[in-house]
Amino acid sequence: MVTLQRYRIVIAALGWVGLAVTQVPSLKTARAEEAFDRKMWVAVAPGRVEPWSGEIRIGSAAMGRVGDVLVKANDTVFAGEALVRLDDEEVRNRHAKAELQYTFRKRARSTASGKAAERRKHEDAVADAESAVVTARAAVDRASAAKRSRSGDDLAVARKNLANAQEQLRDRRVELAKFDVDATGTAAGDPEGLFATARLDLRAAEAAVENLIVRAPIDGTVLQINVRPGELASPSAQQPLVVIGDVSKLRVRAEIDERDYGDIKAGQRVVVRSPAFRGRDVAGTVSSVAPIIEPGRIGARGQRSPTDVSVAEVVIDLAEPGPLAVGMKVDVYFSRDGAK
Repeated sequence: MVTLQRYRIVIAALGWVGLAVTQVPSLKTARAEEAFDRKMWVAVAPGRVEPWSGEIRIGSAAMGRVGDVLVKANDTVFAGEALVRLDDEEVRNRHAKAELQYTFRKRARSTASGKAAERRKHEDAVADAESAVVTARAAVDRASAAKRSRSGDDLAVARKNLANAQEQLRDRRVELAKFDVDATGTAAGDPEGLFATARLDLRAAEAAVENLIVRAPIDGTVLQINVRPGELASPSAQQPLVVIGDVSKLRVRAEIDERDYGDIKAGQRVVVRSPAFRGRDVAGTVSSVAPIIEPGRIGARGQRSPTDVSVAEVVIDLAEPGPLAVGMKVDVYFSRDGAK
């Protein structure tokens, strides 16, 4: 059976005998459109517009009070850019303590020779490269904030320096991995062993400080900000701090009735229509059809009704987004002609 858009008829008991029926458009109009559309469309399904990347919901890796929200809705961000900065005095104090201990143990290192000296050289090179990455990332954060406030540092140069530092770190780690490790190790209380422990503690402290910064995982656009300075952020929070997406292209995620599952194929042509832009069709192509049938989610409210249908998700690539916006509800008409 060809499935077209179903209109819910709400029947309410009034104070007298009678029925109130709410329907837009009228059943007569809907039936006329259905009779016409059956010649062109194999199915019609509700959908929602989303970014090419999907909506990426970014939370916090650590618990802390929000210190700064560094971006706003509709800002363009790059992968790795700082979005939100948390405040945690205890974490920063542990980092300061680890730095002091590292400096002290480095001065107390014993001399080494032969194979041990060679390995120490590679370990130190990796440690220096790791420190360079931390420093370069902080410079990128400063340059990014300065750019948004229309002042100061050159962001492009800072990002290039960070990329160079990360590449150098990878090279140093490769060199260390090639080195033949001496199986004897170091004795308890040995200055070199204590220094190695202090270095690990410092790296752990740096990682904890880095977790206080929420970063963009991809290049994209900020779609939504759900946090303000002073609020508490937690990894267990259900609502994301920031939602971003790649809106350079848009796609539609639709839900087809399970009875139409066999009629929908990858490559099939579709037309997307929005009630907000009547008479404006946007062309698209079926990109994928989910291999699972499940309860519908688009437009669902409250508990699932026994009369609700089961659906399969279909992703549609749009030839061009036209006037459509992320989050907009649309109707997807699947062509009877099949694939392009």
